Amino acid sequence: MATGAVPASFTGLKSRDHKGIGFAKCSDFVRVSDLQRVKFRRTKVALIRNSTNPGSETVELEPASAGSPLLVPRQKYCESIHKTIRRKTSTVMVGNVALGSEHPIRIQTMTTTDTKDVAATVEQVMRIADQGADIVRITVQGKKEADACFEIKNTLVQKNYNIPLVADIHFAPPVALRVAECFDKIRVNPGNFADRRAQFEKLEYSEDDYQKELEHIEQVFTPLVEKCKKYGRAMRIGTNHGSLSDRIMSYYGDSPRGMVESAFEYARICRKLDFHNFVFSMKASNPVIMVQAYRLLVAEMNVLGWDYPLHLGVTEAGEGEDGRMKSAIGIGTLLMDGLGDTIRVSLTEPPEEEIDPCRRLANLGMKASELQKGVAPFEEKNRRYFDFQRRSGQLPLQKEGEEVDYRGVLHRDGSVLMSVSLDQLKAPELLYKALAAKLIVGMPFKDLATVDSILLRELPAEDDKDARLALKRLIDISMGVITPLSEQLTKPLPNALVMVTLNELSTGAYKLLPEGTRLVVSVRGDESYEELKVLKSTDATMILHDLPYTEEKISRVHAARRDDLVIGAGTNAGALLVDGLGDGILLEAPDQDFDFIRNTSFNLLQGCRMRNTKTEYVSCPSCGRTLFDLQEISAEIREKTSHLPGVSIAIMGCIVNGPGEMADADFGYVGGAPGKIDLYVGKTVVKRAIAMEHATDALIQLIKDHGRWVDPPAEE
Repeated sequence: MATGAVPASFTGLKSRDHKGIGFAKCSDFVRVSDLQRVKFRRTKVALIRNSTNPGSETVELEPASAGSPLLVPRQKYCESIHKTIRRKTSTVMVGNVALGSEHPIRIQTMTTTDTKDVAATVEQVMRIADQGADIVRITVQGKKEADACFEIKNTLVQKNYNIPLVADIHFAPPVALRVAECFDKIRVNPGNFADRRAQFEKLEYSEDDYQKELEHIEQVFTPLVEKCKKYGRAMRIGTNHGSLSDRIMSYYGDSPRGMVESAFEYARICRKLDFHNFVFSMKASNPVIMVQAYRLLVAEMNVLGWDYPLHLGVTEAGEGEDGRMKSAIGIGTLLMDGLGDTIRVSLTEPPEEEIDPCRRLANLGMKASELQKGVAPFEEKNRRYFDFQRRSGQLPLQKEGEEVDYRGVLHRDGSVLMSVSLDQLKAPELLYKALAAKLIVGMPFKDLATVDSILLRELPAEDDKDARLALKRLIDISMGVITPLSEQLTKPLPNALVMVTLNELSTGAYKLLPEGTRLVVSVRGDESYEELKVLKSTDATMILHDLPYTEEKISRVHAARRDDLVIGAGTNAGALLVDGLGDGILLEAPDQDFDFIRNTSFNLLQGCRMRNTKTEYVSCPSCGRTLFDLQEISAEIREKTSHLPGVSIAIMGCIVNGPGEMADADFGYVGGAPGKIDLYVGKTVVKRAIAMEHATDALIQLIKDHGRWVDPPAEE
């Protein structure tokens, strides 16, 4: 059975067969079920006309992808798929800071101090403000913390710091009411503000049961809305993928659809009370789910005619390059869609460290929307906005008579290509190690995270026997060696893959190569359909989509720090990979460390949920609720477990967002009480109250007990 949700104001389902369609009123939504009986025209499932505005466009529902049970509006989710145009929104005032499309993308972070420690919290807020943040969020878990908030606010004002403060609320409506009297904005989590913590139980709801729960939410939430109206406060309705209620999951599943509906339940109450000073967020630790949820949210808002601003973030992104990469993939992709009005990069680091990557992403988003660079309009056939489905491509097949095995030049889960210089060929063993190949008696062999192919823009001289022997050894282990047509014609390298341009294809220049030569075609992506037609008759091993930088970008990247490469790659390449539109990555940054570029490439593929080559960590950024030194413990766990590709570990300072935060993790290490750790397998707690000094060893033993442990590789 396929099930969808459409606004109740949309009536008159048009199909050739109405008999199998059931309607059930649920708040402002109508459930449409048994849609498999509706006769399809191509992939369209239903046509629904807006009865409140007969002149408006007909809205269509369709499966998110072939065979998907998720129905999505065909209505647009962004202003343009051809270029970056910022989505038009209303303006929401957070204290003296305006959020919305008419204003800069605002950057924010969250304190990590104990909120009851007023002096420490004030000092941290001032450091954050001095770093350039526009907004600061503070956790407020109880009455003592709420009381401290008044003193925090007053002290900051006395010190001439007027940065808006946001209260982070979970499970505590009375606390929210108290702190709304002094803070500028309240963040509520729809999954746990009025609902109990999810038990991951499959519950059966009648329409009456469901309606009663909605009435309970309205009863609990209304006083806060009224107080925010009275004091002129803002609100963020912030859904978290890990903390959806049992009711929502039973009805909509643990899905982007459930995330959107969870937020809409609260938004409808706000609108009913004529309160509109709020923003939405749809956070997840998985960038792919996060992107799907925000896009679905905007598509649904477009159907309803809503224009509320968006707060973007990838929750529990982690630390270092991993955290920055995940955030760049999720936030950067949406910024390129023109979505997002305020952002936070959640890192397991001091909050001041979040500001710089946050600013870089905000600048990328603002610049993209200001320049509105794009391509000529086209019809999309492969990308699925709301339901990740990787574009299917043919991996190289071995051809009769070929002397070497070409099947390893690309990897089924995502390929990493590296640009290699002639200088690197002067020290072959160092090059093999830099490519992450295993060495046995000086000979290279491919390993789990070995580079798949290399690009050599200049071939060694034909009489440079050592360099050519090094390349032969790489080709012999099925590593592709790619070189331009001009190089191959003047200094031919046996069994190399030859890179050609569309012009070289159309003019027939490539025919000067021996018959059977493997081709790699380089395209810019802005060519006309007429120019691209030549690809249909070309037997290419791979196509390289070159994303060129302008001269300005080149000089900036070369002069900047590593963050630029990580964030630029995550935003530009990640925005394609997260849509399933790529099969690999080639990063070229001559001034950057070779190992760093290789690691960044593999991290990008892993962040896009393509190729796992190391342990995956879901690590919260810490806040006033954290029950241990998150940065220290995270470093300790990573040091002992980073060699387990395919294993995912959640490291959480507390369980405030619910065990659903471990939805993406195999094992969880969670603060249960001061000095005590609870261990999880998936969403289930299996050991409680372990003394912290023994908890890391207990986690390792738990991994061993489930057959997921391997000993670290011996040092060569």
